[in-house]
Amino acid sequence: MVVLMAAMFAGGGAAASEAPAKGPETRTRHLLLDSRIVGNTENAKLCVGTVKKHPDNPLFGEDKPWEQRYDNMYPSVIHDEADGLYKLWYDPFIYDNSAKGMTLAQRHAKGYRNGRREDGTCYATSRDGLKWEKPELGLVAYEGRKENNLVLRGAHGPGVFKDAHDPDPARRYKMFHARDVLRFSPDGLHWSCAEPCNGIDSNSDTHNNMLWAPDLGRYVAIVRLRSGADRCSGERVVARSESVDLKTWTRAVEVLRIGEHGREAYSMPTFRYAGIYLGLLGVFRTKEDRVHTELAWSPDSVTWQRIDPGTPLIGNSANEGEYDWGCVYAAACPVVLDDEIRIYYLGSNGNHTSWREGFFCLATLRPDEWAGYEQVAPDQPAVVVTREIPYAGQQLRITANVGMGGSVKVSVVDRDGKQLSAAQPVTATVTDGELRWDRQIKAAAIQLRFELSGAKLYSFSSRFKLAELDRRFGEQRQHP
Repeated sequence: MVVLMAAMFAGGGAAASEAPAKGPETRTRHLLLDSRIVGNTENAKLCVGTVKKHPDNPLFGEDKPWEQRYDNMYPSVIHDEADGLYKLWYDPFIYDNSAKGMTLAQRHAKGYRNGRREDGTCYATSRDGLKWEKPELGLVAYEGRKENNLVLRGAHGPGVFKDAHDPDPARRYKMFHARDVLRFSPDGLHWSCAEPCNGIDSNSDTHNNMLWAPDLGRYVAIVRLRSGADRCSGERVVARSESVDLKTWTRAVEVLRIGEHGREAYSMPTFRYAGIYLGLLGVFRTKEDRVHTELAWSPDSVTWQRIDPGTPLIGNSANEGEYDWGCVYAAACPVVLDDEIRIYYLGSNGNHTSWREGFFCLATLRPDEWAGYEQVAPDQPAVVVTREIPYAGQQLRITANVGMGGSVKVSVVDRDGKQLSAAQPVTATVTDGELRWDRQIKAAAIQLRFELSGAKLYSFSSRFKLAELDRRFGEQRQHP
């Protein structure tokens, strides 16, 4: 069974008081990267997960006449179970100076300059997510012919998603792109005229993304601003807007910046996973003129924290000229399968503002392995203790990587630290591995104590109301 992360992009809007009332959210999976979950730690550090770049990379490249330069590509991927297809929308420059056929020596000898540039939104499909087809759609003319996979011309940085929330089938697919514009489609191929998203005021020149936020009862847009007073100069930063009706939006406000010399936030595709928001943060290393992807998280899409700052989730290859040596831009959004998470991305073999070719690529993670706790000093175990959580006899499971000779020891303690029960040690890598206890747990609220040796812990499962968890932690959601 395939579960598509319905966390695509959407822009904010109307005042918070206008949002539909939402009841308590129930979730079963709890990522340890959620700092609200963790009470205290000893000899433990939170580190991003280790992705595997697919051996078939790159999956495809700039192999059509209208694919002059993928540049950042701005890919959006869904797995449409109804159609049995992976669907991809991407945005090459259909007119630009191309690096095809150039050697590295030729690239270094000839300075890159933008020529005539024009965006074109293309469409591709796949049955398995690995072998992709670029169908001749006959929709949009290029050089006088319609035998191509173009669905639109002139939309820069589009984020596309299939919106199950909207009851109107003519608006099932949504595209949000530069100049704060929204388009609708019944099938992802035939797109409406541009409609302005009034109030965002971003003119975001990057991958623009939108999602329906079920916990907030509204759409959220993730865009990019500049940190200067004019919003057009200064450091690149991630910004957010919201809307209830897709017409009136709040003015985009900064929610995350890198704040490090020579590093800026280039883009951040955002999605929901396990009851929180995750962001695939493109980090632009301005002096090197290269980009990698890091991980960020938020409880509400407003307050963001980087995870393991400076450490890539998807990094660049080591040698100039390799398919993703120059830039790595994550697609919107990951596809979540039962046995793995697929993160598609654009890789390029040259610098960001230089001659380069772009390629569509894939990296994978095991379920929940976005980030986890491991030991700091290897000669003593790491300890992670959760905050107090409600308990009513529910089954408890964990997801962890366990190395040879390693273990995860789990116990239940009360608020005074007294052990109530201990689980049989976990000595092998598990995904949703069931914990087996030495005695029945009799308590209305518990804390879990994890002791890690040669292991990395990502998540645990325990069903309870998210609203009750927030109340116990003394936190209130705040909206702009």
